[in-house]
Amino acid sequence: MCRWVAYLGEPIAPRELLHDPERSLIEQSRRNAPNMEIPNGDGTGLGWYEHRPEPALFRSITPAWGDDNLLELATEIRTRLFLAHVRAGTGTPVQQTNCHPFRYRNWLFVHNGHVGGYQRLRRELLLAVRPDLFENIGGSTDSELMFHLALTFGLTEDPLGGIARMAGFVEDAATAAGVDEPALQMTVGVSDGTRLYAVRYASAGEVNTLFVSEDPESVRMLYPDSERLAHFGDDARVVVSEPLTELPGMWREVPPGAALIIGDGVEELPFRPIPGRV
Repeated sequence: MCRWVAYLGEPIAPRELLHDPERSLIEQSRRNAPNMEIPNGDGTGLGWYEHRPEPALFRSITPAWGDDNLLELATEIRTRLFLAHVRAGTGTPVQQTNCHPFRYRNWLFVHNGHVGGYQRLRRELLLAVRPDLFENIGGSTDSELMFHLALTFGLTEDPLGGIARMAGFVEDAATAAGVDEPALQMTVGVSDGTRLYAVRYASAGEVNTLFVSEDPESVRMLYPDSERLAHFGDDARVVVSEPLTELPGMWREVPPGAALIIGDGVEELPFRPIPGRV
């Protein structure tokens, strides 16, 4: 199981979520989750928006807890929107091109989960990617392929619709191939540089967790001393795989089969795959 965090609000240093809280993303990466045998030591990444429409990207195969370059960047950057990820591989190599976030033009994508029967489905899924997108695929993960399928199915015009059509296509492919395990397990974070989109879904069984900060004041509760309050404005929101603190009332669990649109506030919608094959 991977872990990720996304932030949208007034500009802050990513370190304030990646390193400083008691259960920061970096701290989570070094310890096992209850259903994990290993920590998230297969790479890390940070994507952020600052001076250009296109996001900047840092990715490394070094475990997050030992990556001094990540901490240096996360301390010096100031950004209003970022996504960060720590990876636990599910069978694909530990290499920089397999680290999240994945980028296409002004879009960033992170994923926690897997495609069931991926090695059996990989060829068919790859062939469904739109030809002009194919050269943007640099690695071999199911996550990056899911992103490019969502782009193929209209992510840039209709983010949640593109993800839903991607999910439906993967499930249809798994059924046709006789895959006997759930086709999809996913929490997904996506941004175009203006809004955040998040989805929590699994084809069957238990769904990986996803949480959103309850309101702007709850984000300020990460740092209750007055010196830090100014860092988090009235529109600040954080989406996380696991809570960064255990403060009661700070986090709301996103229900399975739900999607979030975060911009001016938080909108929660039902999420269902849209069946169909290209």
